[in-house]
Parts: sequence; C-alpha cells; structure tokens
Amino acid sequence: MSQKKKDYATHDGHRGRLRERFLERGLDALRDDEIIELLLTLGTPRRDCKAPARELLDKMGSLRRVFETPVEELSAIKGVGPSNAMAIRLIHEVARKYLETRMTESTFLTGSSDVYDYLRHSMRDLDIEVFKVIYLDTRQAVISVEDLFVGTMSYNVIYLRELLRKALNSNAASIVVAHNHPSGDPAPSPEDKSLTRDIVFSTSLIEVKLLDHVIVGEDCFYSFADRGLIEVFLREFRRNPSMTFFKEVAEKGLKWGKGKPQS
Repeated sequence: MSQKKKDYATHDGHRGRLRERFLERGLDALRDDEIIELLLTLGTPRRDCKAPARELLDKMGSLRRVFETPVEELSAIKGVGPSNAMAIRLIHEVARKYLETRMTESTFLTGSSDVYDYLRHSMRDLDIEVFKVIYLDTRQAVISVEDLFVGTMSYNVIYLRELLRKALNSNAASIVVAHNHPSGDPAPSPEDKSLTRDIVFSTSLIEVKLLDHVIVGEDCFYSFADRGLIEVFLREFRRNPSMTFFKEVAEKGLKWGKGKPQS
C-alpha cells in the first residue's frame, strides 16, 4: 500500500472513531478541538483536519468564539476555506434558530434553565444590552417573546409603563424578563436589583406575576427566582402600601431614562 493510501486509511479510521463517539455519547464525549475537527471533515473528505481544528481553537480562544467568528476570518485559516467557514457559521445560526423555535413552541416553561437554554444563544454574544420579555398564559405556556428595550439597563417610569401595557395587551398571566451582560459576568448590579424589585411591585398591582429575571453571561446565568429574590420582593410588596411604591418610582423617574424602548 502506498504512503498516500495509508494516510487516507489512518484519517478515515480516526474520523470513524470520532463519529462513533459522537453518535454513542453526544458532544460531551468530544473535546472542543475534536468537535471542530469533526465539522471540518464534513467539508474536507480526504484531508487531515486535526491541525486546522487546533489552530482555529488556539487562535479564537474558545469553541463559542469559533462559531461567532466572521466567515472571512475563518476562511483565512489554512485548511478551513470558504466552504467550511460557511458551514460553521450556518450551524451556529441553525442552532440559534432551533432554540428560538423550541422556546416559542414549548408547552411550558419549567424553570430558569429552560429560559437560559434559548437565551444563551440569542444574547450572550451581543455587545449591547438587550431586555427581553417572555409572556406566558395561565399554564405558563409561552404566548410570545420580544425584545422590549435596547441599551443601558436604566429605565424611567414611562418604560416601566410600556412593559405593563404590553403584558396586559398580551393577556399574560405571568412574565419572565431577561437581559444580557456584554461583560460576560451575570452578577446583578444594584440597578438590576432595583429594576427587578420595581417590576415585581408594578406587575403585582395589575395581577401579572413576574416569575423570574434572568441575566445572561458568557457561559452562565443568574436567576433572581433561583436566588429567592423574587419572593423577597413579593413579601416586601405585601407589606408596602402601593402609594409608597408609586412615589418611589416617580422619584426614580427623575434620574432614570438611559434605556431605549425597542419599537
């Protein structure tokens, strides 16, 4: 057997083992460079893809950043080329679309992890803050999902009123709100906590329940409900006369207003 044929046989055997591991145990059975390598083999049937896979991962720094890299930059890596670059971007966009569709067609939301499964693909790579609202019916089935605000997470009383108006127009029994932190750290700021408290108070006044506020980071999330803060704010609301709350919001309205409502 010629050396060339021996090389082909070696590559085919290695690829076959990667495919078997994926089919038997899923992506958890593969390292990040092996995931990229397996993708590259789909568009490069007769060439060793280990080296370009490792170069991609080394250059971009993480699997996530490989998928988010522009096609032109991917194509410049030796052994990748335009076809593989387009395939990598296509897979990323298909995954994003699939998770979005699954969210909007889901019968129920069972917790913060369901929300994060969708949001991490649609929000974690954004370089600006986006505030999403998920409207739910009495069974906690998804009615709709929309981007309500774009910009710094500081809103005046007018934008809070917009949230309430849309919740009522959607006939929502409850809502989940979420936003991203472009820094990658999902830890809530004092403004995030204050905004969540105000949403709990205001939605309680119109008998719409805020189930959670999820903050999306790079590869993790923060859930106000999981940390018990939604319940803390609800107990505070029950002790706090509504007129006191309206006074607080009016005072904050003089200082807030950096956010931009999404039309």
